[in-house]
Amino acid sequence: KQWYQRRVAITAGRMRQLVNATDEQVEKMRHACKTFFWHKGVDLEHGLHRDDWVEANRVFAEAERERERRGEPSLIALLSNSYYDVLDDDGDGTVDVEELKTMMKAFDVPQEAAYTFFEKADTDKSGKLERNELVHLFRKFWMEPYDPQWDGVYAFKY
Repeated sequence: KQWYQRRVAITAGRMRQLVNATDEQVEKMRHACKTFFWHKGVDLEHGLHRDDWVEANRVFAEAERERERRGEPSLIALLSNSYYDVLDDDGDGTVDVEELKTMMKAFDVPQEAAYTFFEKADTDKSGKLERNELVHLFRKFWMEPYDPQWDGVYAFKY
């Protein structure tokens, strides 16, 4: 198995253990991950060579912008929404910092990263992440040029 296939399986398994995710939610998350990374150029059998990652991200970003121009569904939103559905453990339609810590734990990132991530994502300062706020932050991560001020948000410094 390639790195990303193992990562998807491990992350999905951890999410199932850490929250009250249904089999359907976990399968939806797996499908979203596979779809997303396939569109980024990650081959299901061979992965993607490290040297090709930057170009693959550039091509993906351009294709994502084109999908948006045509009114087609965003693959970033597909991925973000699948995580959101699993993270909203209490079913209130929002994600709080405690629920966000679950994602950090599933990705083997120190849970304190959740506070930095949450602070940047909660743009309306409501104390809860709405779906569009998480999509916006995922979009920023996948579509915008690297900016070191965001390292704590995306867990690069951990």
